[in-house]
Amino acid sequence: MTDLVTSPQLSAEAGIAEFFRRSAGQWRSERRYFTLSNDHIEEVESLISVSYLGQGDPDLMKLAQMHGLADDRAIVCGAYTTWESNYRGKNRKQQSGSTVFGAYNGILYRDRGFATAAPVLAKFSLPEAQTLRLRTEYDGSVFEEEIKLIGSNYRTRQTIISRAGEEQMIGQYLEKRIQAAF
Repeated sequence: MTDLVTSPQLSAEAGIAEFFRRSAGQWRSERRYFTLSNDHIEEVESLISVSYLGQGDPDLMKLAQMHGLADDRAIVCGAYTTWESNYRGKNRKQQSGSTVFGAYNGILYRDRGFATAAPVLAKFSLPEAQTLRLRTEYDGSVFEEEIKLIGSNYRTRQTIISRAGEEQMIGQYLEKRIQAAF
C-alpha cells in the first residue's frame, strides 16, 4: 500500500476533509450553556445542516478572497453549515444563520465567528480521526472547542469560552443525525 500522506500538514488536511465528509447531513442538536459567573443555564435546540465542500467550490474560493489568501483555490476542503435554533425558558428566542468553514495549512478559516459576523481563523488539530479540536481567538476572547463523532449517527461537542485568561462559559452539545448527506 502506498502512503499518500507524507507530512503532518497533509495528514491534518486529509483528516479534516474526512471529518467534514462524515459530518455531512442533518443533525438535531441539544445544547446547554453554563455561565460560570452566575450559574445561569441556557438550553437550546437546533436543526443543523452540514454540506461537504471540495477544493475549488465557489463558497471556498469566496472565503479565501475574504481572508486575503493569494490563491483563491488554496483552501483544500470545507463545510457549509446552516442552523435554526430555538432557545428555551423565559428568554425564548429563535435564531438562524449559516457559516462557511475552510481548511488550509493547519488553519480553519470561517466567514464569521461565534459572536461576530467578521471572518475569523481557528487553529485545528485532529488528535484522533473522529475528534476535531479548534482554538479561535478574537476580541479578547478564546473559544476552545472539541467535536467528536461517535459512530455514524452521534456527535458530542464542548466549547469553553474564556476572557482575560478566565473561563466564562461552557457549552455542551449532544447531536443526533436525522438525515445522512444529501
